[in-house]
Amino acid sequence: MSLSGKTLFISGASRGVGLAIAKRAAADGANVALIAKTAEPHPKLPGTVYTAAKEIEDAGGHALPIVGDIRDGDAVAGAVATAVAQFGGIDVCVNNASAINTGAVEDVPLKRFDLMNGIQVRGTYAVSQACIPHMKGRENPHILTLSPPIRLEPKWLTPTAYMMAKFGMSLCALALAEELRPYGIASNTLWPRTSVATAAILNLRGGEESMKRSRRPEVYSDAAYAVLNRPSRDYTGRSLLCEDVLLESGVTDLSVYDCVPGADLRIDLWVDAADPPGYVGPTPDRRTTTEAKL
Repeated sequence: MSLSGKTLFISGASRGVGLAIAKRAAADGANVALIAKTAEPHPKLPGTVYTAAKEIEDAGGHALPIVGDIRDGDAVAGAVATAVAQFGGIDVCVNNASAINTGAVEDVPLKRFDLMNGIQVRGTYAVSQACIPHMKGRENPHILTLSPPIRLEPKWLTPTAYMMAKFGMSLCALALAEELRPYGIASNTLWPRTSVATAAILNLRGGEESMKRSRRPEVYSDAAYAVLNRPSRDYTGRSLLCEDVLLESGVTDLSVYDCVPGADLRIDLWVDAADPPGYVGPTPDRRTTTEAKL
């Protein structure tokens, strides 16, 4: 497997999972165009689009940092055109950018609702739409959207606003899989079984304690790397979970991704367990069915 010579266009890759995916591809010598709003350091969030580009270059890749808002169709079109002019085309589109607010319907103002649905739904659509013409005819082109499986059991229909935004991403990705089958462009979703140690978890979802009960971002980037190396004409239209992809790819010990060995892992939204069915790791008795707390 290799992404050598491939060009990735990634939204929101200035930190966290998006940056981890970019650096995993960069280790193969890939080209990475990254669009994000963070041009200046944020007091609570690490990194900018420029520091991310430096990390990608240091990892062995070629980076093109672009400051932009993916809700702005013209900005997205311009960013994609710049990436194509520099790298000659696009092989992979990763829809990573996302905003989070897991408040109840009475606690999420319309401004925040618009932000989440603008970034998640409109942004995913805009970035994918702009990339697709430049992916046609490429060898093994993939669209990968970082969103959950669509679960319609009553307990997974909340929190309303965040659910609508994340399910909107997934619906877009699955619809694209059908539209793009004739062109051999894959479109899949990818989601972790547990929380992943990012700034969002630290600042919004429980602080240091939740970080300790999370898996490292590499659980996402290694799984994404495996998906992006699968044959695009056959491996499409799937709602994938990171840990399941890793086991299918030959990983036998998921505990290597734990931030704290043996921790009681915090199960993410829209999944039922920290590990795939039938998985027997080094210490399976430590797993619980504790669900993510909103």
